[in-house]
Amino acid sequence: MSEYTIPDDSLYTEQDEWIRSDGARTFVGITDYAQSQLGDIVFVELPAVGSMINKDEPYGVIESVKAVSDLFAPVTGEVIAINEELNDAPERINEDCYGDGWLLEIAPTEDSEREALLEPSAYTKFLAERDE
Repeated sequence: MSEYTIPDDSLYTEQDEWIRSDGARTFVGITDYAQSQLGDIVFVELPAVGSMINKDEPYGVIESVKAVSDLFAPVTGEVIAINEELNDAPERINEDCYGDGWLLEIAPTEDSEREALLEPSAYTKFLAERDE
């Protein structure tokens, strides 16, 4: 699994999304594994700022040259920002999925939900088992 980048400062879902808190800000995106599997990303549909997303429920769509996939909320919360730059440059997700390719900034409402997310080592193991 060394071929995929899995930062230590994030938590992960089995739907291949990450969540990272940076002080008072919480960002959501897709993992390096996910963007690699999708291929060249050409479109992203994200929820409106101010809307609520619910853990494990679809909140948007990501489209690549290979597939169209739902995006699933890693935690419940209010969308406080979306990455507007993805409207014109969705390829940023392929180029820097943990940085400039982030999808949403949310205000989580259920802190306990973070406990169900995977630590980097657990996500690495999950990917290894999936690829077996």
